[in-house]
Amino acid sequence: MDLYARVNILDGRAVRLPHGRLDEAIALDNDPIGRAEGWVRQGVDYIHIVDLDAAAYSDYRNRPLIARLVAQSTIPVQVAGGVRSEGEAERLIEAGAWRIVMGTAAIETQLMVWDLCRRFPGKIAVSLDVRPSEEIAVRGWTQNSGRFLEEVLIEMSSAGVAAFLVSEAGRDVLMEPPNLEILAEAIAGVEEPVIASGGVRNLEDLRHLMQLESSGRKVEGLIVGREVTEGRFTIAEAKEVLAGGGPRRAPGGVASTQVSVAVGSLREALEFYETVLGFAHVRSPSRGVSSAVVEAAPGQWIELVEGGASRPERVVLHVGDLDDWRGHFAGLGTAVVAEGDGFEVVDPDGLTIRFEPA
Repeated sequence: MDLYARVNILDGRAVRLPHGRLDEAIALDNDPIGRAEGWVRQGVDYIHIVDLDAAAYSDYRNRPLIARLVAQSTIPVQVAGGVRSEGEAERLIEAGAWRIVMGTAAIETQLMVWDLCRRFPGKIAVSLDVRPSEEIAVRGWTQNSGRFLEEVLIEMSSAGVAAFLVSEAGRDVLMEPPNLEILAEAIAGVEEPVIASGGVRNLEDLRHLMQLESSGRKVEGLIVGREVTEGRFTIAEAKEVLAGGGPRRAPGGVASTQVSVAVGSLREALEFYETVLGFAHVRSPSRGVSSAVVEAAPGQWIELVEGGASRPERVVLHVGDLDDWRGHFAGLGTAVVAEGDGFEVVDPDGLTIRFEPA
């Protein structure tokens, strides 16, 4: 899976749109070219530029800046925003854009997409903002198109587009998980690369995205931005996960547990509590004492005692986000049993560990 770094440009500056609204834009950098170069140094594979002035106001004041950015970049750059005519597409491609991305115009003027794909094979990508009903939203999520994901994918694939960028209209990238059902529908429907353009919340979401497969195909790219700049993870950590490594971080948010638990094998118990539950090993066994302490959260701990006598019927963990924990276990392939408001997993010694909402 390739990593694309997003650079939104508004009035010559790199900005963040917390909720997708231009009137809420937060300035990040007065030098978008330097910002793009920073992404390159971090190790992304591609730069994804969004010209917000062109997209929202048909104002092309940023195009000379984008042309300089493309010329100076040492990795391929794809450009989105305001590509509504063949002439504009041609100008961007002649300026060196690796790909151009069409959104609303591709839905509303499909014949133009066919013409552009014939003239510039491999250069035209289509961005689809999909509602939960799978209807395509247009004009910055403000309107419904009356067209649905499957039919648009088939039509645009027939036109010869190079890739599809798929996101969920209205989703808060830092609060809500990616809609894997929509992405599964996309990768099953076409052979062209599908890029998850809505981003992920954390490395666990990235792992789930990597594991997604439909009709023998997988998501081939991910566009990141805010989740990295706000410290959810680094590009290096994402790359390590994509390479099949990196630490698996449990969601956390655990409260209300201080308990001693008898275990048969301290080594096996530690592997489960560290690797599967993601708890920190904070005290190692002392000489002659077969016990260890793992910390679920500051001040919340479980003592593991090899051959001990203390064994509760179950351990209850109150957590902040049950869905995050469910996703965590799903990514590990660990079976969970739903019960009431929570769910349960079982440790190597048969102890039931119950997760309930805090």
